[in-house]
Amino acid sequence: MDIKEEDKSEESKKNHIEYYRSLCKIILNIKEEKNHEKEPAIKSHLDNRIDAMEKDKKRIRDMFPEIKEGEWNDYAN
Repeated sequence: MDIKEEDKSEESKKNHIEYYRSLCKIILNIKEEKNHEKEPAIKSHLDNRIDAMEKDKKRIRDMFPEIKEGEWNDYAN
């Protein structure tokens, strides 16, 4: 199985930051949706989606360790 080397160019960094921001917004929207949901199965599904997106956010942060935690928070706003 081939392992693809991650693209850490400035363009990739810019694109990943944009994606990171969108994930943050989507997670907030899903959490809001979950607050209004009554069905346990749907709440569980929403939790699973949030977990997957949080893992993706971590993957992106790990790709660009030079960006400090506070800076990621700035990117998310």
